[in-house]
Amino acid sequence: MPAPEPPADLSTLSLAAIARLAAEKKLPPVERWNPGHCGHSAIRIARDGTWFHEGSPIGRMAMVRLFSTILRREPDGRFMLVTPVEKLDIDVEDAPFVAVEMKSEGREQDRRLAFRLNTGDMVVAGSDHPLRVEDRDDGPHPYLTVRPGIDALIARPVYYELVRMALDEESDPPGLWSDGRFFPLESA
Repeated sequence: MPAPEPPADLSTLSLAAIARLAAEKKLPPVERWNPGHCGHSAIRIARDGTWFHEGSPIGRMAMVRLFSTILRREPDGRFMLVTPVEKLDIDVEDAPFVAVEMKSEGREQDRRLAFRLNTGDMVVAGSDHPLRVEDRDDGPHPYLTVRPGIDALIARPVYYELVRMALDEESDPPGLWSDGRFFPLESA
């Protein structure tokens, strides 16, 4: 049975509904699978979140969503596509996912932030899904942890929205609360 289509945007859903959908998402137990390494998948995830196979963009979003569910990061930092019988390298230019939309409910310590990823998956920022910012030569790079070792780069418009909210609340350091945890929006 094919996976249901993710919602087109977060505006039609309450944060409670988003949190429920995110919690219901069942992923394959890739952390328990330990097949032999089989080579390279010929798949690359570009900095903007576009998935390529043998140099061509993967046009079927259902395929991207499927591959994203079997993605794992190894202790040495490499990304792998893992099934019970094979393990293939996959190249990732920055982060495997991009947070393309954000919804906020509440203020300050009572706030919850939900993000929709480029794959349609939804993540609520909190202790299991922290936000962080890395400063680099080309500016800040904001991330949301999606699963252990796997992040989503927060798209610039979404990051600017987060910064605007943090500045409006005048916290020191600038940052936001989500699901009971404070996340500074500057690098440590």
